[in-house]
Amino acid sequence: MNQNLSVTPTQELPTHKHPHVTEPHLYLKLVIILSLEVLLAIPLGLVLVKLHVGGIAWIFGGLASGAVVLQGCRILYQYYPKPNRRARKVGMALVGLTVGASSSNSDLTSLAADIPIFIFLTLFLLLCGSGIGYLYSRLSKTNLLTSMLATVPGGVGVMASIAADYNRNVTLVALVQAIRVTSVVLLIPLIARTSVDHVLSLQMLPVTDGLLSFDLSQLGLLALALVITTLVVFLAGLCKMPAAEFFGALVVGLAFNSLLHLLPVLGDVNFSPPVFIKLLGQLLLGITIGEYWGDKPNIGKKAVGYAFMSVAMTLVAGAIAAMLAMQLTSWDWLTCLLVTAPGGAPEMILVSLALNHNVEIVTAGHLVRLIAINSSLPLWIFLFSRLDKQLSESV
Repeated sequence: MNQNLSVTPTQELPTHKHPHVTEPHLYLKLVIILSLEVLLAIPLGLVLVKLHVGGIAWIFGGLASGAVVLQGCRILYQYYPKPNRRARKVGMALVGLTVGASSSNSDLTSLAADIPIFIFLTLFLLLCGSGIGYLYSRLSKTNLLTSMLATVPGGVGVMASIAADYNRNVTLVALVQAIRVTSVVLLIPLIARTSVDHVLSLQMLPVTDGLLSFDLSQLGLLALALVITTLVVFLAGLCKMPAAEFFGALVVGLAFNSLLHLLPVLGDVNFSPPVFIKLLGQLLLGITIGEYWGDKPNIGKKAVGYAFMSVAMTLVAGAIAAMLAMQLTSWDWLTCLLVTAPGGAPEMILVSLALNHNVEIVTAGHLVRLIAINSSLPLWIFLFSRLDKQLSESV
């Protein structure tokens, strides 16, 4: 029996006859691709550091590397790998551990009074996202559920995977989400650098100083922290916690030094993740964003135009939320901008860490938004699915 098999940009050639041979080969290809991306991202990051891009130069280097390598696979080898979600999870965990450790000596109890503000800003952004999704749906003639998944700032991988579960346009959702995250990661540091003089002294991750030199005791503590992080992230995933990798690692980073101080032998030891851990976390986040760009098949100019339009409206909504935050709080404008920026939570928290600017407030704001978005997603999906069905029946 002859069967016509075709390979599409989002589907690899099925090989059901020898699964025991195919799976190792697929994993080997993914490892090779990720290795190439990291090897390319490092020199790109070094160049950007030399150009004084700042502490998030490594995200940009990873972004360019991910896009180039995945496009190279598509064009040169006719191989269509999907964006590596495992790599993003590892990157999120490393960033969470880094952010948590850097905030472990801060007084976080003072942020409890700001929780109502975080909730209000989150609800405002969710309502704006719903309105933008509806408008985007009407203009682009896309169903409402796809439009909502594309425009709500909930993360590229999460929204794309939900779109796949509901048989929606995964490519379009990933495109809009990737444009949004990339735009925010590019624009926020640019605004900060050009608008505030004292922010020009951005923290840059050292390239030679301290990168490979670290205390052996810190290396042992790092191994222990990674083991505990893996366990906590696994338990958080079992509990269906939103952004389990990032949130679980963040908790470990916050509590790790306190736990060490309870041990008499390690009472005076303070753990700080080595520089290469911070660098690797940024690289992996950047690479996985870039992979969504490299994964895009040919999309019509009209669709891309509508995607940029919806992202522009989302950025405007974030700017309005920042102005509201300035009226409701004593935060400076940059803190308000970082809290309300509609980017991926790990990326925005990394930006605040690179700017050395109120990391605790920005982290708390984005964690509240992550929890709200992920916990309310079933309701939003149900409502938009019902509305989609009603609109299709009325036509």
